Amino acid sequence: MAGWCCCDHWEKWEDWDAEDHRVAEHSQRDQLVRLRAHPSVLAWLNASDMPPTPKVEKMYIAVLKEIRWPNPYVSSATAKPSEVTGPTGVKMNGPYDWVPPAYWLSDPTKFGGAWSFATEIGADPMVPGFETIAQMIPGEHQWPFNDWWTFHAGGNEFKNINIHVAAQDARHGKSNSAREFTTKAELMAYEGVRAMFEGFSRNKYNATGVIQWMMNDAWPSIIWHQYDFYLRPLAGYFGTKKATEPLHPIYSYNDGSVWLVSSIYKDVTALKVTAKVLDLKMEERFSKEASLDAPADSSQRVLTIPKIAGLTSTYFVLLTLDDAAGKRLSSNLYWLSNKPETLAWDKSEWYYTPAASYADFSALNTLPKVRVKYAARTVHAEGKARTDVTLENHGKTIAFFVRLKLLRNYGGQEVLPILWNDNYLWLMPGEKRQITATYEEGDVGASQPQLVVDGWNLAN
Repeated sequence: MAGWCCCDHWEKWEDWDAEDHRVAEHSQRDQLVRLRAHPSVLAWLNASDMPPTPKVEKMYIAVLKEIRWPNPYVSSATAKPSEVTGPTGVKMNGPYDWVPPAYWLSDPTKFGGAWSFATEIGADPMVPGFETIAQMIPGEHQWPFNDWWTFHAGGNEFKNINIHVAAQDARHGKSNSAREFTTKAELMAYEGVRAMFEGFSRNKYNATGVIQWMMNDAWPSIIWHQYDFYLRPLAGYFGTKKATEPLHPIYSYNDGSVWLVSSIYKDVTALKVTAKVLDLKMEERFSKEASLDAPADSSQRVLTIPKIAGLTSTYFVLLTLDDAAGKRLSSNLYWLSNKPETLAWDKSEWYYTPAASYADFSALNTLPKVRVKYAARTVHAEGKARTDVTLENHGKTIAFFVRLKLLRNYGGQEVLPILWNDNYLWLMPGEKRQITATYEEGDVGASQPQLVVDGWNLAN
């Protein structure tokens, strides 16, 4: 969705003179001609944070018709109706800061939850990992959390990340180092952004679309990105990637139901969804299977996980999806708490809704250490390189939030940019996974890249 940006002279129509009107008309025409044949343009926005004045909007529409703009156009990115074109069918209700995962499916169709088309929205600041922090903050200022961090935040309500820090400390316990802090922060980013995209997918087409604020940053930042300034894909990127799988099983935080969403434009038959509840000791406390077909572009309720007495304070819900031949199509893991996490809807601000109570995930800090066996093989072809990684958990507990990275040689710089087909993942006891990374051959040269495997509770 391209169009006019916010917060500058070009949205202050009452201050325009004749020359401003002339420049705006020519600018509109130039941009539309440039973009009208682009295959990825969904719609054009004639303004951002509010509809234009009738005079300006009529001028913009005249240009749209003149150049035969082939796609829809909308008066603004908000729900505010225009005097000229009426309702927009979209909304810009926030949030832009951390909200509990249950927010998206619990919103009473008043705020930013999974309904309508959200043009600009975010589940969390998405604090980057330690490697990013180490590149932008000198070592002596990396801990404790301080102004050197918030210098890389935003402005106004976003000049710090206090909302996220309060939630992280309450949910996961206070941190003792920058590395511990960023690991917990990335777990919350994965959890939060996955829940956002899953909510909008589950509720299609009462929910018609969502655009995350933001994709990336123009300088090293601790907020709002799927990948960092150095082109490093972050945990939120992989939470998004997980949530937008073509066939995806979803746990609903609001009522414990399990759904299957298909984004494939043809029917898929003979599928099996399995839902398991596991405590921290990896003891199975609930299991249920459902056989079903997935109609094209569908969302359907499959089963509901009941309340289970006597669970550990933190526990896991594992959802898997298999085809008729038993091939694993998806695996989706949730970490849940016996302590309810509720929202204070009556205290909502334009940029977030505060939590009235927090979940307790502190027991994750007590997960036993586990060793993961891994092997890597790299092949080169036509200027590209691909590293295939095999991971296997021989332990008796989950290998949680496992993160992979490649170094250019032993102890060298991280290979960036890079595309992993999965990361920030989990391995159940006895589970074996194949993961692939692709990147430019010139980024490693003749050297053999070094695989680094790290994780929440890895002993490696």
